[in-house]
Amino acid sequence: MKSALALTATIFLSTLMAHDVDAQNARLRDEIARITASVSADVGVAVLNMDTGDTLTLHGRGHFPMQSVFKFPLAIMVLHEVDKGTLALDQKIHLRKEDMLLNTWSPMAEKYPEGNVDLALSEILRYTVSQSDNSGCDVLFRLMGGPKKVNDFLRGLGITQITIAATETEMHQAWPVQFTNWCEPVAMVALLKQFDRGNILSPTSREFLWKIMVETSTGPKRIKGLLPEGTVVAHKTGTGDYNAEGVLGAMNDAGIIVLPGGSHVAVVVYISQTKEKDIPRLELVIAQISRVVYDQYTKQ
Repeated sequence: MKSALALTATIFLSTLMAHDVDAQNARLRDEIARITASVSADVGVAVLNMDTGDTLTLHGRGHFPMQSVFKFPLAIMVLHEVDKGTLALDQKIHLRKEDMLLNTWSPMAEKYPEGNVDLALSEILRYTVSQSDNSGCDVLFRLMGGPKKVNDFLRGLGITQITIAATETEMHQAWPVQFTNWCEPVAMVALLKQFDRGNILSPTSREFLWKIMVETSTGPKRIKGLLPEGTVVAHKTGTGDYNAEGVLGAMNDAGIIVLPGGSHVAVVVYISQTKEKDIPRLELVIAQISRVVYDQYTKQ
């Protein structure tokens, strides 16, 4: 009788806890919806608590242009080749003058405008991920055999709702090309989980990519913007341009927040197709979403 009563009590408490979590997630989703409604834009959000498996989405199955967020899966493939022994982080890569892209974001091209320099693969990865360097990105695409090879690599990981079809050079040729590099927010959190849990890369390669993502200097007012000082965030930003009609293609951030207790939460926010000219306002939307997520999971 005591065992039966204890089992009944356990089931009852578990049911109450499940209902409580569902209610909390519903409130969090409503809060995120309220935040996104503050701007006229297409907004996709996906959140995943790596430890509990709790998932929350808002337009999580929409197709959004990634812009430079695609440098994250590109870096994963490069480091996978390092793990296979095909490449090495200390390997020198010769950079030609034609590798230094003009009229685009490229600290590497600013430093080496004439090319004709040999840089370690690790340094090119740092430029590409930490500083979102477009020249470095296309050098890595060249090493991998082009976007299709990276796309096929993702398919091999079971990630089918991310498509990589164009390089940075190709995206800069015409505004609509950015939309060929699309992603569902739920697919990006799935990739972040595989990366975070060590399912793709060796511990050494995972640690290297984690470090350069934490060192990301772009988008400090996005996911990190409203989090407590010192919060560790490994993330990759993406930003598009305005077209002739004044429409912004993308304002993105995707990454992993480390909570005070050590838990990891993936947050992906894609903002697209907006005529909002106030960039800080768009970044604030991303910051507010990540803050309410942080607060939700630190209260539990």
